[in-house]
Amino acid sequence: MRRLWLIDASYIHANNLALLGAHRRIDYLRLRALIERELGPLWRGYFLNSAQDEPNEGRDRFHNWLQTALPHGPNLIVKLYGLKSERVRNAWCADCGAKVDVQCPHGNGQHRLFNQRQMGVDVGLATLALVHREHYDSLVLSSGDVDLLDAVEHLTEAGKGLELAVFSTGVATDLQARADRVLWLDEHVSALTGENENNGQASTTPAH
Repeated sequence: MRRLWLIDASYIHANNLALLGAHRRIDYLRLRALIERELGPLWRGYFLNSAQDEPNEGRDRFHNWLQTALPHGPNLIVKLYGLKSERVRNAWCADCGAKVDVQCPHGNGQHRLFNQRQMGVDVGLATLALVHREHYDSLVLSSGDVDLLDAVEHLTEAGKGLELAVFSTGVATDLQARADRVLWLDEHVSALTGENENNGQASTTPAH
């Protein structure tokens, strides 16, 4: 069976921070090995991320390593998208539903606040899944984005398999309900960081 692996980098990163903090990282070479051991061989893998235009040596080194051929790297094709800045004036409280003003503590209400939101990653994931549909049998998805549901339904109704390699948080139940198999990454954190092998030391994945 031929498998296409699609990765939403921001999804992996957010769960990495939540589970491991900022100083311990999931190793994508180990992640690929886990998926191939638990689900089966991968035909091709894509890593989709949003990045600022400014040069960043650490980020570039990390992306180059991601594209390094096995066994020295995870052999992933990297596709980068832009970030969109959006003005922030208020936010909604998740607990009580109240709308609250957001201000910088240093600006006396005069500083302008912005959030940066990734652009195009969800469209890129869906496009790759559809463009390559004649070349794989099962889609392995490392994303929890419900925006992918239309593409997923089209593919599964056409006979493609769907396998999720995801964390137990941040993954839409609409995707879970359509998956043939789910590999819960939370259950394999030690294998993904290599800490048991390295006597508690973090992964050797290049910093970014």
